[in-house]
Amino acid sequence: TTLNKIILIACIVILLGSAILFYLTHHYRAAFPETPQRLVPEQQASRERFIKSPLKRYVWQLFAFVGLLQVIGLLIDFQYLRELQSNLSDRELASFLGLFGGMLGLCELLLQWFFSSRLIERMGVFFTATLLPITVGFSLPGVLVLLHLIPAMQSQSFFWGLIIVKFFDELLRYTFVMSSGPILYQPIPEAIRSRMQTLSGGTAEAIATGLTGALIFVTILFCGRFVPEPLQKWVLVAETMLIAGTCLTVVWELRSRYVELLVLSVARGHLSASNVGLRFFKQGVVKALAEKGSEADKRSCIELLAQIDSLGAAEVLAPLLVKLTPDLQRQSLEVMLMGGVNPVYLAAIRPLLEESQETNPEVFALALRYVWLAEPNPNLSLLEGYLHPRQNSLIRATAAALVLRQGTPMQKVAATQTMRRMLTHKQERERVNGVRALREAVYLQALRIHIPNLLQDESLRVRCAVLEMISATHLEEYYSALIAALYYKSTRSTAMLALVRLENEALEMLLRLATNIYKPEVVRMYAWRTIAQVGTQQALETLWENLEISWGTTRDHILRSLLKIHKQPGIKGLVDRFYESRVENLIKQELKFLGEIYAAYIDFQTLDQKENHQSNQRIVIVSELLQRALLELELDVKERLLLLLKLLYSPEKMQAASFNLRSLSVVNLARGLEILEHTVTLSSKSLLLNILDNRPQAEKLQYLVEAKIVEYENMVVSDRLHRLLMLGNFLSDWCLACCFHYAQVTRIRLTSSEILVSLRHPTGFVREAAIAYLNMVSYRVLLQILPQLQKDPHPLVSAQVKELLEKYQFKNYN
Repeated sequence: TTLNKIILIACIVILLGSAILFYLTHHYRAAFPETPQRLVPEQQASRERFIKSPLKRYVWQLFAFVGLLQVIGLLIDFQYLRELQSNLSDRELASFLGLFGGMLGLCELLLQWFFSSRLIERMGVFFTATLLPITVGFSLPGVLVLLHLIPAMQSQSFFWGLIIVKFFDELLRYTFVMSSGPILYQPIPEAIRSRMQTLSGGTAEAIATGLTGALIFVTILFCGRFVPEPLQKWVLVAETMLIAGTCLTVVWELRSRYVELLVLSVARGHLSASNVGLRFFKQGVVKALAEKGSEADKRSCIELLAQIDSLGAAEVLAPLLVKLTPDLQRQSLEVMLMGGVNPVYLAAIRPLLEESQETNPEVFALALRYVWLAEPNPNLSLLEGYLHPRQNSLIRATAAALVLRQGTPMQKVAATQTMRRMLTHKQERERVNGVRALREAVYLQALRIHIPNLLQDESLRVRCAVLEMISATHLEEYYSALIAALYYKSTRSTAMLALVRLENEALEMLLRLATNIYKPEVVRMYAWRTIAQVGTQQALETLWENLEISWGTTRDHILRSLLKIHKQPGIKGLVDRFYESRVENLIKQELKFLGEIYAAYIDFQTLDQKENHQSNQRIVIVSELLQRALLELELDVKERLLLLLKLLYSPEKMQAASFNLRSLSVVNLARGLEILEHTVTLSSKSLLLNILDNRPQAEKLQYLVEAKIVEYENMVVSDRLHRLLMLGNFLSDWCLACCFHYAQVTRIRLTSSEILVSLRHPTGFVREAAIAYLNMVSYRVLLQILPQLQKDPHPLVSAQVKELLEKYQFKNYN
């Protein structure tokens, strides 16, 4: 009867769930699209499809490991409970289970506190993963046999043996296995890692439970017919041992796949340096570099090794040097030099110098530098032989730089002469190699005179090499050349890298450039990006401080620069409450500005209707231009609001929301708002959703007034225009120009400070609008300032000034 009731309740629950699912899919059809929302190119899809990679085998082995652990636990549990039932009464059973559970919990707590993490760190994740199958597979028969040999325990040897094994199974399962389990998922790309963990925790364990039940059922039937009763218990023991042995085999396979896949995942950017197990990653690097494989993957391995452990990279790379290709040898030696020279590895590097005919010149030069810097008592007279003109220019330049660093005064004179000839040589390669060698030189006094000419060299490679050298040697008197190189597309990337290497030393220069409104917009943008790439705490705080006091496009540049810092996989946003409060204040500031835009739009729209009635066509046209500029300004503010939200929440979710909100489709807009509804947790969430929705401006302004963000009262158009110009720093250049054109056609009087500020504006068409307005209100004042405006760099303004001068001269002549 009880079973029938349970089945009936289960059927009702299933039917109710099906009805709810049907209702959701029918009424929210947009949330269940029949086609994918994002089409992935076939090439990208094949690259991302993990089934064709070693990842597929690793995932299946991981599933098998999780399933086999579940099978072991269920088999032991079945035997353990059966022994308890046959040996204890109900009251004894309750007392025993309470005592057993209490002791087990206490031991688990102590083990977790004092031993678990230390043992995993020292012995590795795979050693701790094998503890459970080893304990079960070997201790189960061993404990049973040992207890059977004790006369007093013979009758209950099986009972106590299973209790001991059950104790160790639970103890190891919920300490070592649970602690080390998540580490096994590290090589899986983060995009699918959570799904794999869920599947292994749900699907694999469920399948294992079902198979274990079937195995126990078949075993009981088989033993009842074919196995004598005294041996029936040992059949399940044998099966448990067999499963434990299989689990050990799977762990061994997992271990070999783990190091291989970990390296591949790091090389392809699926893992970062912050979440890689160093010990296993080093093993993987050795394996990846020693075996056949993609050159690009091997380069990525060395690169990541340098980021993760630059000091210990030489220990891995030095023994492999002679087996690597020239490109990998060059990269490895560069990494080893970055970590500092060590005499221990001289024996591994000297063979590269002994085979000088076969060694690549770049590799030979790097090996030469490493050996002479690591040698306790270097024989510099041998280096003088490499200064001969017959030597490759890179080797010659490296030897000269080493002599300049360590040689006697006479040797330094010879090296300086060699470097001077290279820096003034007709061949580009000679000059490039000479400049590159200067990066490592210490004594540069006699060679500094060549730097100005090299900065203006006809060869782009030479100019870029000089920029790198200035950064490497910290030549402060030439830092201005690094800033100047940001102006040109050809040298911009090199200049940015050079400035990033200077770190905090470059911040003041970059900040001066980024905040100078008279510099080209694109150069200012790259200056902010460079500050972001510096990446120090001081650079980050500089960005935040300027974000809070900036406006318009400058704020956009800083926001996008900050987002590039926080774009790495796995970072869901700035969880720091301090930064969250700063972002929320910025959002309120943008909403307040948005209120001013809506108020101006509504007031000008009201005037526009009146002017339409009066048929003043020119005022109507300029008014429409101003209103359109205000609506464009609204779009800019909305975009900025989404950028601010990206700093706080998951970039993927915010990107999806932004994509849908930009769509003209009502369905997509609703989807974007729904994503924000379930993502944003700010107190102003409902207000943001209403602002980002497709509602009339008057309704949005009402929401802002109700939220006490702004106060609105209808103004006459002259007062509203003055209020807008007070916010000139927040307005776009086009909107500011439209304000002056509107004041001109409506003959609204502006203050002298408003006019003067616009006459000094960095954008040409804003100055042109201010001059046109001044021509209408006071040509006498204009006549006084026109001579000063003749040299304006913008062709539009200079043509306008020329025309006005000719006009007034003609009037005066008449």
